[in-house]
Amino acid sequence: MIDGPYLVLAVLGALVTGLMTGVFCAFSVLVMRGLAALPPAQGVAAMNAINSSAIPAFMVLFLGAAALCAVIVVVTFVLWPDDGAVHLLLGSALYLCGAFGVTVTANVPRNEALAKLEPGTPEAVTYWPAYLRQWTRWNHVRAVASAASALVYVLALV
Repeated sequence: MIDGPYLVLAVLGALVTGLMTGVFCAFSVLVMRGLAALPPAQGVAAMNAINSSAIPAFMVLFLGAAALCAVIVVVTFVLWPDDGAVHLLLGSALYLCGAFGVTVTANVPRNEALAKLEPGTPEAVTYWPAYLRQWTRWNHVRAVASAASALVYVLALV
């Protein structure tokens, strides 16, 4: 069983990645389904409004989780605990690659492309179904990766 600073880091890691799991899951099973039920022009406008308004709060939580995972990696590599090192590194890698990396490479580019479109234009109406499908698929990946990260951090505690 891990102890000392590793215990605190594993608990915090499980909490923040678990919280991000909830955010991503809520988008996949609630928000995106609701937006998909709207006419394309309204869906585009609503998603752009969500993306604009969510930036401060979401970014603090999202980047805070990534920063904590990076700290866990550094502390683990520098001090290498007797127990839990693999779990701590794997939990961090799952979030950093599967949530942070996917966000940067898959979700954000789609958000930026959507933001450039004027709701109701033929381009926006054409792009909207593909955006919904692809963005949501990648969001599922973020949710699963975050959940796996939280689970592995919890396993580091036992």
